[in-house]
Order: sequence, then C-alpha cells, then structure tokens
Amino acid sequence: MELTINHTLRHFDILPETLEVLLAIELPQKRKGIAVALNNRIIPQSFWAETILNNKDSILIITATQGG
Repeated sequence: MELTINHTLRHFDILPETLEVLLAIELPQKRKGIAVALNNRIIPQSFWAETILNNKDSILIITATQGG
C-alpha cells in the first residue's frame, strides 16, 4: 500500500485507516498548527478521525512555524 505524503511516495505494510491515525504516526507530538489536504481538498480537523485513507491517496501536511 502506498500514499504520497508531501510529494514523497511512502510504502506501508498496513495502510493507516484514517487521517487521524496517519498524523499520529507522522507527527506524534504535534496537535495544533496543522493543516491537511487529501487529494487536493482541505480536510478540517474535525473530520480527520472519520476521513478514510485509500491506497494511492495524496496527502499534503502543512505545519505552522514561528518566525518572521
């Protein structure tokens, strides 16, 4: 199974079921300041737990940083 995450192809033995599970794997300590697009569509945080991932999906994860 594979996902494209931030333009990088990633292979998984077992595909994470939802966006929430994927984010727990990718960013285990970060819960705020994250925006996610699935197949070029922004997914609000309130829908992460119910957004099912499929093989070959494209995910863009954007995190806020401090600085100016």
